[in-house]
Amino acid sequence: MRIKLTMIALIVATLPSFVAAQSRIDQRQENQQKRIDQGVKSGQLTDKEAARLQKGQQRVQKMEDKARADGKVTPEERRRIERAQDRESKRIQRESNDKQRAK
Repeated sequence: MRIKLTMIALIVATLPSFVAAQSRIDQRQENQQKRIDQGVKSGQLTDKEAARLQKGQQRVQKMEDKARADGKVTPEERRRIERAQDRESKRIQRESNDKQRAK
C-alpha cells in the first residue's frame, strides 16, 4: 500500500512539468503560426515564402506527433523539437525581413 501511494505521489509530482513542457511546445507552434499569418497579411511574406514556412511548421508538428505517439515525450525528444522550432523561428524572421514583398 505504501509503495502504491509513493508511486501515485511521484506521478502527480511530475505531471505538472510534463504538461508545462507540452503546453510550451504547443504555444510556441501557435505563436510561430501567427507570425507567418501576420507576415502574409502585411505583405512581408510572399505566397511562396509562406508555403515554405508552413511546410516547416508541419515538419515540426509531425515530430511532436511522433514523440507523443507513445504517450510520453522524453527530454531528448523535447530538446529535438525545440531545436527544430528554433530553426523555423529563424527562417520566419529571415523571410519576413528580406527585401521580397507580396504584390
